Amino acid sequence: MYPKRMIVTISLVFAFGCAGEPEAEEAATPEPAFDETAFTVVDAAAFRELIPADAGVAQLATGLQFVEGPVWIDSDGGYLVFSDIPANELKRWDAENGVQTFRAPSGSSNGNTLDLESRLVTAQHDGRITRTEADGTIVTLVERYMDTRLSSPNDVVVRSDGTIWFTDPDYGLGDREQETPGNYVYRLDESTGETTAVVTDMVRPNGLCFAPDEATLYVADSGDPRNIRAYVVAEDGAVSGGDVFASIDVGFPDGIRCDALGNVWTSSGDGAQIYSAAGDLIGRVLLPEGAANLAFGGPDGMTVYFTARTSLYSIPALVGDAAAR
Repeated sequence: MYPKRMIVTISLVFAFGCAGEPEAEEAATPEPAFDETAFTVVDAAAFRELIPADAGVAQLATGLQFVEGPVWIDSDGGYLVFSDIPANELKRWDAENGVQTFRAPSGSSNGNTLDLESRLVTAQHDGRITRTEADGTIVTLVERYMDTRLSSPNDVVVRSDGTIWFTDPDYGLGDREQETPGNYVYRLDESTGETTAVVTDMVRPNGLCFAPDEATLYVADSGDPRNIRAYVVAEDGAVSGGDVFASIDVGFPDGIRCDALGNVWTSSGDGAQIYSAAGDLIGRVLLPEGAANLAFGGPDGMTVYFTARTSLYSIPALVGDAAAR
């Protein structure tokens, strides 16, 4: 309870401290609400940094078989390349022409990325990592580990030192017997020609991406227990650790991307989920179909494209890819 003198003082300031009528308090501006049919928001402040409040999900194409591995290419006006695995094709999408065939056959292509010279690098279920040269020539970069044939390379990323990192689970073996000793994550150093197994303790390593500083490698394990693990990467490329970063509660993690703020975006059974660098769920992108992969792209690098079973979807974003160069 205030003493009497303090009460008088406060009353005087209120009554005589300003000329005329007291100013009315301004009504608080309501926070913009996200479309609940398109998004589930868990951390509102973090979510607002990533996706515009007026954003929605757009279906860009449908009628495909099972699409994967999107990557944005800036040349020729800008377009998205992605895989349709059962069709054995690489597809191309742009806003003007829609979906067209980019390459057929594609070696049962899955994941795609760009190297430091913006050349397309592809993980193929036929047991190879390939690169498409500027003249269109397709070069096999690696197809064997030691004296064994690779199983079915699934996803691929390129580090800023030029090394190529890829996963090789057994999903696409078909009738072939697995020759490698396990489902591993590999690093290819083209300068030496050496392929090194850097992660050997996962059930079915799938999507992978680097944190913005490349000191952390995230790898999705789509086998049990369906989580994303974080590995410490030394400057020389040596890998250690492997703590669980996040566990996916709907479906399983497949393709993953890290944005420039360090958040991890992962495909999931409900569409996609976004996690902070601390591994906390920020929110979900709800798609009509479970997503298999995703990529940042578009003219400004701030559109997120989702390959989701038979369709291609997109949303606008306020952030770009951690690996944008």
